[in-house]
Amino acid sequence: MEKIYKYIEEHVTRQGEALDWVEKQTHIRTNHARMLSGKLQGELLRILVQISGAKRILELGTFTGYSAICLARGLKEDGHLDSLELNDELEDLILQAHEKAGLQDRITMHFGDAKETVGKLKQEGKMYDLVFIDANKREYPEYYNLVFDMVPSGGYILADNVLWDGKVYQEPVPQDAQTQGIIRFNQMVKDDPRVENVILPLRDGMNLIRKK
Repeated sequence: MEKIYKYIEEHVTRQGEALDWVEKQTHIRTNHARMLSGKLQGELLRILVQISGAKRILELGTFTGYSAICLARGLKEDGHLDSLELNDELEDLILQAHEKAGLQDRITMHFGDAKETVGKLKQEGKMYDLVFIDANKREYPEYYNLVFDMVPSGGYILADNVLWDGKVYQEPVPQDAQTQGIIRFNQMVKDDPRVENVILPLRDGMNLIRKK
């Protein structure tokens, strides 16, 4: 599998200097570099935004800003991204990353609890063509319910880490809150007649959901 990913990474569009910088700084300034979206997923996000024609995007959980840059790069000039992050200690790094990518005017950062922030955005009447969920895994079902009415028919919800390092199909299945949250989320989406979805086995799994 490592050889496959190595080959693929060598044959996809180069991520560019800004993302090179984010990747390097994430390794230097954090202890959780494995949480970085990375080249393959990042390029997929950018292309999905372009294909969907999304103009308004909501991102739940940006870590050091890599995924936000990829999402925003897929937007047209009049598009905008609202990006949420719990850890405000990463603010300087994230804002530097946006500036290096030349996207500071296209991305608005919101720091704090994702559920509270989404609630406020919902009260403001915000709607989004695409929502990317990559925050607290145990709360994925709650995020799904919160954002669902903020996405119009034909819009998309993307959820990262839905294979959760293979724990979702282990026997016996681990009972920790994160694994159980992902399992509930995947089942909820599968059973929801309002959507159609496919799980892509890229990295840690991405659930691509389209609202009918």
